[in-house]
Amino acid sequence: MCRSIQPLHNYEPPTTPDEVNAAALQYVRKISGMTRPARVNQAAFDSAVASVAAATEALLASLVATSPPHDRAAERERARARWEPRQATA
Repeated sequence: MCRSIQPLHNYEPPTTPDEVNAAALQYVRKISGMTRPARVNQAAFDSAVASVAAATEALLASLVATSPPHDRAAERERARARWEPRQATA
């Protein structure tokens, strides 16, 4: 799947609508195979993004967390720590 789509459940601070929309946009881009749709496909593309965002919001609202919320800053630092060695060898 697309690497830029991040987990959105059980984070502190809570996931924002902008984060949900960004994930929905990346998902629709991935499955459609286009980053910028042609003008004739723009309405269908935008509708798909809105539908995926709505489904994502509904999913996140219905999930029950059984662990304490994750810290976004700590998760970012862990990701950077994993990324840096890969960049050194690339």
